[in-house]
Amino acid sequence: MTAPDNGRPRRLRRAIRRTPLLAGLPREVAVLSAVAFCVALGFGILAPALPVFARSFGVSALEASAVISVFALVRLVTSPLAGALVDRLGERSVLATGLLIVAISSAAAGFSQTYGHLLLLRGLGGLGSSMFSVSAMALLLRVVDSGQRGRAAGAFQGGFLLGGVAGPAVGGLVVAWSIRAPFFVYAITLMAASVVTLVFLARSRLHEREEEVSEGQAGKLEQLRDALRDRAYQAALGTNLVTGFVVFGMRSSAVPLFVTEGLSRGATLAGIGFLVSAALQAVLLLPAGRMADTEGRRKALLIGTSGLTIGMVVLTLSDVAANGLGTAGAAGVVLFLLAMAIQGMAAAFLGSAPAAVVGDVMGGRRGGIVVAAFQMVSDVGAVIGPLAAGYLIDAHDFEWAFAAGAALTALAVILVVVMPETLHRTRRPASA
Repeated sequence: MTAPDNGRPRRLRRAIRRTPLLAGLPREVAVLSAVAFCVALGFGILAPALPVFARSFGVSALEASAVISVFALVRLVTSPLAGALVDRLGERSVLATGLLIVAISSAAAGFSQTYGHLLLLRGLGGLGSSMFSVSAMALLLRVVDSGQRGRAAGAFQGGFLLGGVAGPAVGGLVVAWSIRAPFFVYAITLMAASVVTLVFLARSRLHEREEEVSEGQAGKLEQLRDALRDRAYQAALGTNLVTGFVVFGMRSSAVPLFVTEGLSRGATLAGIGFLVSAALQAVLLLPAGRMADTEGRRKALLIGTSGLTIGMVVLTLSDVAANGLGTAGAAGVVLFLLAMAIQGMAAAFLGSAPAAVVGDVMGGRRGGIVVAAFQMVSDVGAVIGPLAAGYLIDAHDFEWAFAAGAALTALAVILVVVMPETLHRTRRPASA
């Protein structure tokens, strides 16, 4: 018997560093990234027009907002169903079906004649969205090797990010044509993504991997229970919860209000802040994924969670500076832009490393329910974040809301500190 080659992981890390960021990744990664771009592009085109279209039925602002909330709510509650379907039917089938459901429901919503029809069809779209998101992430994590998961997750998130940036720019032109047109454009982009899924996502690689790991595989609920006992998976869940709460929830709802009310500046400054954050995230996504594949998931997660904590602290200080120096002072504005830049850099690491940890925990197995739980906590955070921010702003001030976000991210740092490294893990521990 030959002795184990203890230098292999080090040589592998050096080899990855010397190659281009996407070199050696399976074709499925590029396909899924293209699908993510199409989905985000279409949603970015639709999002600005959706509440305006809802208001055209003569409903209140709350009812118009409910059209957006129902999509997220249905997506949240149907994620376990999506995970079960992935485990039973396979990622490729669920992915294509989910895209078709959103496409058809969106096209039908464009023909809505009443507010009730629009609300129902957007809720149906939430079901398709949960099927797409869970199956796409499960597929992505299963087709790559351990040393590729960080870069693959970064490329996938990059597709979403680029589509999300391009969508609103195109949406302005589409809305000028017709308020119903964005629904049909969104449906077309989703149909294109579905065709790409059915044509280009080969199943042979997945069958090979399933055979490699199927022997002795526990039931899916037992698989989730095992994952929940794993400190690495717990850290991934905590990090994703924080990302949903702070980045997708609290920041998206509180920052525009903070700029106009706390800093007494125009909405343009908020747009600049979000642009700075998105640009830095886009530039660093793939390098951050590479770090997760070479230096370890734990190091990348520490950078991401620590950076997000620092960013929220700086955002808190920007409100303190604005209150202390008056609206004419520039310190609050400078600190605000610095905070958004730091959070953008942190988001790059949080867009790849947590998903890579989940892939390591799955160990190449079909793990729809494990991925569904991972994505659900982000949705929960995105729902609770704006509510918590609104309550703290009304009861106290912006600095209280931002400080609460900083405290929550600090708890995620602790979870990462105590987690084991999962890079090159050959098997999951029975318990942690």
